Amino acid sequence: MTSIFDTPPEEIQINVKQLVKDLDEKLPARKVDKNLLIGTWNIRAFGNLTRKWESNDDDSPKRDLHSILCIAEIIKRFDVIAIQEVKANIRALRDTLKLLGSNWSLILTDVSKGSSGNGERMAYLFDTRRVQLSGLACELVIPNEWTKKIGNESALDEQFVRTPYAVSFKSNDKTFILVTLHIKYGKKSKDRIKELKGIAEWLSDWASSINVYDQNLIALGDFNIDKRGDLLDDTFLSEGLYVPPQLQNKEVTRSIFNTTKYYDQIAWFNNNGKTPDLSMEFINGGNYDFVTHALSNRKISKRSLSYLISDHYPLWAEFKL
Repeated sequence: MTSIFDTPPEEIQINVKQLVKDLDEKLPARKVDKNLLIGTWNIRAFGNLTRKWESNDDDSPKRDLHSILCIAEIIKRFDVIAIQEVKANIRALRDTLKLLGSNWSLILTDVSKGSSGNGERMAYLFDTRRVQLSGLACELVIPNEWTKKIGNESALDEQFVRTPYAVSFKSNDKTFILVTLHIKYGKKSKDRIKELKGIAEWLSDWASSINVYDQNLIALGDFNIDKRGDLLDDTFLSEGLYVPPQLQNKEVTRSIFNTTKYYDQIAWFNNNGKTPDLSMEFINGGNYDFVTHALSNRKISKRSLSYLISDHYPLWAEFKL
């Protein structure tokens, strides 16, 4: 069986070098003691792996070692990245971590049970030379009393389908808590309203206390928001969450199939009058479009690429240290 540490065929080596060059041009460099790069990426059905350099039509899953080389090159551009759609089988994730090297670490949830949970986990990958765990790791659960407190048709009357996952990290003297989640898609867009309202309420309440102690709270993940300014977007932002203009730019797309979708988000509280502002200074943010370079030597369709890499672009935010 082929190993991720075997020497790839020459054409794959050339393709990965082209991807690295493009990453160098389009993503900010990581600078020691100067900046912090936080990412989020829904990697489609990130589970099992076919240990060949190039899978064929008979292989299941389609994701192969060439794909993992590309995924790892993208991930290593961040100091910490939240990953959604990690499956019960974490073979692909483990091979990615091996490629990243001994300085990288992983923390993740158990599998979300039930059909709506889709057998998914939430995960964080982080470079321990730049970021360290600072003690907190928890899943967010809504108290029963909150359904009465919200008291309207958007009230969350059940727990999240995929429980949001919060982990605290420290970089230099800055402590920050990342909360990642994957809002259920449902049969229609209004099915997402209750979860979006529930997480907005929860984060607002939490940020009111932790930000006072200079612990920064950042929400990131796949919120399944269709477009800017729609009811889903308004619900998400209703408690004061802030998405910087750089991440609202129409050029910063989320889906490789539809440039109007606004699924993935990185947000925090800012100037809302209820919670202290983030103490980290935001520099810039954007996405990374891997479509033109990842696996480009294979001449495959976007649909095939979505199963090998993802149907979502990674999203990133850079902060000053």
